[in-house]
Amino acid sequence: MIKTSVKAYDVLKHKTDCLILFSPENKPAGLLKQIDSLLNGALTAAFKAKRFEGKLNQTFQQSVRGLMGADSIIVVGLGKSKDIKEEQIRQAAGTAAKSAESSRYQKMAFSLDSRDAGKPGKAKNSKSGHPVAGAIMEGAQLGLYHFDQYKSIDQDDPLSRIKEITLLAPGKPQVRAYQKGVDQAGKLCEAVIATRDLMHHPSNTATPTFLAKAAQSMARQHKITCKILEKKDMQKLKMGSLLGVAKGSHEPPKFIVLEYKGGKAKDPPVVIVGKGVTFDTGGISLKPGAGMDEMKFDMSGGAVTIGTLQAAASLKLKVNVVGIVPATENMPGGSAIKPGDILTASNGKTIEVLNTDAEGRLILADALVYAQRYKPRALIDLATLTGAVIMALGHQAAAAVGTDSKLIKKLSESGDTTGERLWELPLYEEFEKATKSDIADLKNIASKGVGAGTITGAAFLKPFTGDYPWVHLDIAGTAWTSNEKPYVPKGGSGYGVRLLIDYLKNLQS
Repeated sequence: MIKTSVKAYDVLKHKTDCLILFSPENKPAGLLKQIDSLLNGALTAAFKAKRFEGKLNQTFQQSVRGLMGADSIIVVGLGKSKDIKEEQIRQAAGTAAKSAESSRYQKMAFSLDSRDAGKPGKAKNSKSGHPVAGAIMEGAQLGLYHFDQYKSIDQDDPLSRIKEITLLAPGKPQVRAYQKGVDQAGKLCEAVIATRDLMHHPSNTATPTFLAKAAQSMARQHKITCKILEKKDMQKLKMGSLLGVAKGSHEPPKFIVLEYKGGKAKDPPVVIVGKGVTFDTGGISLKPGAGMDEMKFDMSGGAVTIGTLQAAASLKLKVNVVGIVPATENMPGGSAIKPGDILTASNGKTIEVLNTDAEGRLILADALVYAQRYKPRALIDLATLTGAVIMALGHQAAAAVGTDSKLIKKLSESGDTTGERLWELPLYEEFEKATKSDIADLKNIASKGVGAGTITGAAFLKPFTGDYPWVHLDIAGTAWTSNEKPYVPKGGSGYGVRLLIDYLKNLQS
């Protein structure tokens, strides 16, 4: 994490490499008008020439050495005033922070005129502190994320990195609220960054054992309970579906259980289940070689589950949360399951395996059965389950399919707040029928001609969820990206941590 601080300081006098200012889509006013005057109308001229119009994520950079305390300024657009919420501020902060870093600055400061902050909503009076301060820090910290662990650093030309971020409050009375917002955002960002790190490790490092040790280390640090079930424990629990997937790998499977008790002892927990396939070859139903390297991200749901428990604990949320991660590789070894094999899950359901590359639903089946022992108030699973979700929603939203419309609505609202969007897909009876097998209870891919691969994947999971409110989130299109976004780098996004934490915050009594 980058060093951060909050100061009440005159924006025009504050010494820093780069001062970042925000502008909506209108001519300079307030503080920006003052600065424009110092620059002999350079910003006004940029508006007139349409080089800068205040559009969301548009930037204007200018040297101000000798005119202000800062060496340079970056003005970043927030878009139309009526549309400015926390997500626009996050995006703009991330965009400006990356621009400052690419210019090889090491210190930067943010200042936001309250008249340009928009209407962040009911969060203004949140116990989490000032929402605008938090949004700025989230956007900056997450936008400046790098995974450099496997790079050799050239001492003569070191990597350009921001080392210090200052948030300038308009006065001393605002410092406390700003600091609280920054502190809360910092804890959340730490969890997202830890999630992204887990995702970026190559699969020869990030094995199921590595994932289990990472969960144990996090649990010790944040004083939450962590239990790791070994293969023999899974055999006792008759987790034949999970063990079937694990058969082809030399790496032993791990079943990770994390318990955070922030609520009342008798309160039922929210149970989060994350798919933890640390590498997916497709098994005997082998994937094409092109792009297979990306299958290290097939444990994204598991990484998000671990990250969410970390964030819940560090933020001291007053709610009980359980995280479950079934972790394994899917490999085409000599003992691997084959198309046509039949597995028996821990609830006794038999499954005809028609495609070994539809393995995520197989390991989730046993994990969802295990989750029922907690009698959850809500059961949420996250998985990079299907390529079909990318056909439906691209990389802009995850699919939500489930049995409880109120739960889906609450999660969707949190998705809108955090910019981690969801879109509900229907779970019609026809899709459930399409997962019935002629020779077993279920088959792991739907009947030919049905289509709707994302929904039928969820339909397969439904028989393992009991009568508890359940939502399946297919994050295959949002877990990682090849295109950089304002505060999401190429690669693993950590999508889901901020969404789930917002949802959990709203459950607090």
